Amino acid sequence: MIVKTLEEIELIRESSLLVGKTLAEVAKILRPGVKTIELDRVAETFIRDNGAVPGFKGYGDFPATLCISINEQVVHGIPSDREVKDGDLVSIDCGTYLNGYYGDYAYSFAVGEVEDSVRQLLRATKESLYLGAAQAVVGKRIGDIGNAIQSYVESFGYSVVRDLVGHGIGKNLHEKPDVFNYGRKGTGKKLLENIVICIEPMINLGEKEIVMSTDGWTISTFDSKPSAHFEHTVVVKHGQPEFLSTYDYINEVLSQNQNIE
Repeated sequence: MIVKTLEEIELIRESSLLVGKTLAEVAKILRPGVKTIELDRVAETFIRDNGAVPGFKGYGDFPATLCISINEQVVHGIPSDREVKDGDLVSIDCGTYLNGYYGDYAYSFAVGEVEDSVRQLLRATKESLYLGAAQAVVGKRIGDIGNAIQSYVESFGYSVVRDLVGHGIGKNLHEKPDVFNYGRKGTGKKLLENIVICIEPMINLGEKEIVMSTDGWTISTFDSKPSAHFEHTVVVKHGQPEFLSTYDYINEVLSQNQNIE
């Protein structure tokens, strides 16, 4: 684990806040009929206009600024000419690189008239993120984070994707430790003060199994049932974690946009 200095934490915070502002800009135009490639263009322009570069574009040869995953797509969906439809669950993951440090987090949107089962999945996944984050304190272990997420979502009959995990973040987009969304209390690496981690539950309405698309990036549920994804960046502290990311900018847009929530 890479323990960060207070100066490094502030630089990661700047990148993280830019992610939140970018996701808010995307939310402003997210509605039925918009093409996902247009969402990507808006994000890239906004990031570059704010003196940063997209954190995902070119990372491992990923071709876009945003990962946009719809319905049964879990993560890493590539923006295209596909149009968002009424009733879609749209997960958007965004990364930025500013002043030598990365920001990275995600939000899943309900577009238009979404089925109640999907709305409930979104609510539970988002809540599980905060329950997991509450365990990101000095003295706890990686397994405590995963157990909090897993036990909550499984109580609704949902499943946790096992093959994808959260991660540390800083000068690199992905650093140690791996942050599992499942596990047993009191197991795994002990959390140290001032490590910065991305906690990102990926929760399926159906079974936990996933499949890779022929594009080499998009990961979907094996049973084609919806999946939700939320992510925050937090600093491990004594007593309670410190959030470097925020959904406040998104929430402000959602309060004004009747097309999404």
